[in-house]
Amino acid sequence: MKSVKQVATSALLALAAATAWVGAAGTAQAASGEKIGTVDTAFQWIGRDHDIIVEAYDDPAVQGVTCYVSRARVGGIKGTLGLAEDRAEASIACRQVGPIHVPAPLKQQEEVFSERMSILFKRLRIVRMVDAPRNTLVYLTYSEKLIDGSPQNSVTAVPVDRATAIPLRK
Repeated sequence: MKSVKQVATSALLALAAATAWVGAAGTAQAASGEKIGTVDTAFQWIGRDHDIIVEAYDDPAVQGVTCYVSRARVGGIKGTLGLAEDRAEASIACRQVGPIHVPAPLKQQEEVFSERMSILFKRLRIVRMVDAPRNTLVYLTYSEKLIDGSPQNSVTAVPVDRATAIPLRK
């Protein structure tokens, strides 16, 4: 006869395997940020602590622009296994980190990054918009649930030197 601890451990392992499978199936079009650092916000006895993570995302279509996104992550057992629902809040700051070069015309508005924030229901999205009259790239971050979108959002802008035109798709 199995003990309660053995049953619980088996259930957690099965849940972790299912989480990994669902995560792998849903990441084909998702971008993963480069972890810059984390700050613990609340201690958890089991699993990782609640924290704020800062990640960097290089714009895949615009060389020389990196977006830094900070967001809260739930810790504990659920957070460690990827089952927790993180808060629908994020902050973004995009900066010119090198010479800006746009090798191909950009869409007026395009999702450039997407990352899963919970096992099934929420994604963090970053959309690039081109403000052609001001020669500026505008980046918006928001999170959405499968059923109900979130009004929480953050915006940042990267002005581009007027000598460097931003080519747009027609």
